Formats: sequence, C-alpha cells, structure tokens
Amino acid sequence: MPLIPRPRLAVPVAAALAIAPVLVGCDPADSARDIKPPARPVLVTTIRYRPAEEPRGFVAVIRPRVEFDLAFRVAGKVARRLVDVGQRVKAGDVLARLDDADFRLQLAQAGAEAKAAAAALEQARADEKRSRDLRRAGWQPQAAHDRTATAVEEAQGRLTRAERAGELARNALDYAALVAESDGIVTATSIEPGQVIGVGQAAIRVARLDEKEALIAAPEQWLERIRSGRALLTLWSDPSKRHEARLRELSPVPDAATRTYAARFSLVDPDPALAFGMSATLTITDSASPPVALVPLTALVDRGHGPGVWTVDAAGRLGFAAVSVLGYGTSEARISGGVAEGTRVVALGAHKLDSEQTVRIVTQLVP
Repeated sequence: MPLIPRPRLAVPVAAALAIAPVLVGCDPADSARDIKPPARPVLVTTIRYRPAEEPRGFVAVIRPRVEFDLAFRVAGKVARRLVDVGQRVKAGDVLARLDDADFRLQLAQAGAEAKAAAAALEQARADEKRSRDLRRAGWQPQAAHDRTATAVEEAQGRLTRAERAGELARNALDYAALVAESDGIVTATSIEPGQVIGVGQAAIRVARLDEKEALIAAPEQWLERIRSGRALLTLWSDPSKRHEARLRELSPVPDAATRTYAARFSLVDPDPALAFGMSATLTITDSASPPVALVPLTALVDRGHGPGVWTVDAAGRLGFAAVSVLGYGTSEARISGGVAEGTRVVALGAHKLDSEQTVRIVTQLVP
C-alpha cells in the first residue's frame, strides 16, 4: 500500500501544547501590580516669608533736634549783621550788633551819677562825724544829730542806686552784641542793617549740631505701628545706606490742615554726611509680629487634625506639614510656621493626594 504522508502541523501543535501550561499559570493581577502608576503632575508654589504687615515708607526731612531764635535783649537800630544763612558758628561768636552810641551815653551818665553820689556820701559822713562830736560836747541837740545820721543813710542809698544804674547801662551795652550761646549753624535771619527792632524780636535762628532727627507727618491709622515698630532711614541722595532711628516725640494733636501727626525720630549714630534739610524715606516695619507666607487656598488640606500643606522634594516625594493659619483672603491664606523658607508645596489639587504617591512638579498650568 502506498505510504500516507504525516501532517506538517504536528510539530507546531506539540509546541503549543507544551507552552500552554506556562501561560495558564500567569496571573494578570500580578502583572498589573508590577507596573508602577505614572507620576501625577502637580502645580507647586514656593514658600516665601515676609513681615505680617507690609513696611510703610514716609517722606522725612532731616531737622535739628534743638533749634532756637536768638533776639536782642535791648531795643535799637541794627548796625551790622555778621553771619549769613548756612554759616557755622561757635559759642561766643558775635552774630550781629546794634548801634551802641546811646548805650555808651547811658553808661557815662550812670558813672557820673555814681561819682556824685559817692561825693555826697563822703560829705554826709563828715557832717555826721562833726555832729556826733558836738553832741558829745553838749553843743548840739539829739534831733540835729539824728538828721545828719539820716542824711548819711540817704547818701548811701543814692550811691547804691547809681552803682546799679551803672551795671544796667554796662549790661545794655553788652546786650547790643548778639552772641551765639552754643555751637551750631545759622538756619534763618530776619534782620538787616538799618532795621530798628524791639526787645525780644527774633533776629537769627541757630540750630545745634550735636543731635539730628527725622521729621515725618504720620496718618492716624499708623500711630500704633509707629510707636511699636522699627524705623530705618535712607537718604534720597544715597539709598545704599540705612540709618537706624528711634521715635523721640509724637505730637498729641494733628495738624489743622493735613490732619497728620508730627513724629520726630532721633538718629542713632548719625553719619556726618547728614545735613539739615535733606530729604529721606523713613520705613516703619512691624518687628513684633512673626513673619507670614501667602499660599493659595487650594493648597490647604484639613483631614480632621488641623490644616496643613503637601511638601514636595526634588525626587517628587510628598510630605505633609501642619501649619498655623493666621487669616484667609479671597484667594490666599496667611500661614505661619510649619514649613521652611524656600520649601515647595502643592498649590492645586492637594486634596486628591496621599503620601504614597509620586508627583511630577510643574510651575504653571498649560492651557
């Protein structure tokens, strides 16, 4: 009989039957567990702390702490003005002089009266001595002797009055020269040669150089911050330097026109470059309040143990940090503590995350 050829499919079928048990032993669930889920993209924000209250800058003017008007103590006609505005003076320098012709005449008159009174006193004493001798000898009554003794006392009083008049005339002559009482700088003059001025009329204004201060006009809503805050001064001419300032005086009443309060700040260790009249900026910061950071409201998560945020490290690992919420805004919340400066936290979708997930950081949303 002819040979019948074998089917060519025998070998593939046998191979398939041998592989089948292996395929039957594989569990699809085990394969799914070996595949890691992809990292979830999250939008992050960086924590930046700043003062709880924003610093406020005020326009300031450098002023002397002590500034006063000098005036003549006698009336007269101005003969000379020896200083100009901006000139520095020392204690004892003569700033202006009055015409002293009349004062010299008064001094001479007082001297003449003193000489006359001294002569009258000498004569009265001689008369009183003779009267006393006559009274002892019994040639003069007691009443006549009493009159001579009274004349001595009257002459003594006239001499004293004449001497005081001489001192007053000498003082008036000295007062004809306006003298600086301390070292300073002339900031204003209100007299000119030939002008007739009265007693006590302001003539020259001098500012002392030993202490400088900054003057600002503060609105009423900032008074408490000004009392408790820290003050730093920067000159408009040199913004790179900062000068520490301390509140010295705060006016109890506002200005009638501007309704602001005058606040004067003493400068601690002032720079010699500070000159009167310079413009500056005085910045008030709140040093008592802790610094705060602003985070989106969507970054906060509260799972029953208080609010917190998800932090993200460079490898995309999540960590939960509890924070203190100081206040809520329309889109942001103010937090304090819990996370360090520069930490990246999840800003959007934080309520859908858990600590086992890995995330991929994005800094902005793609439309």
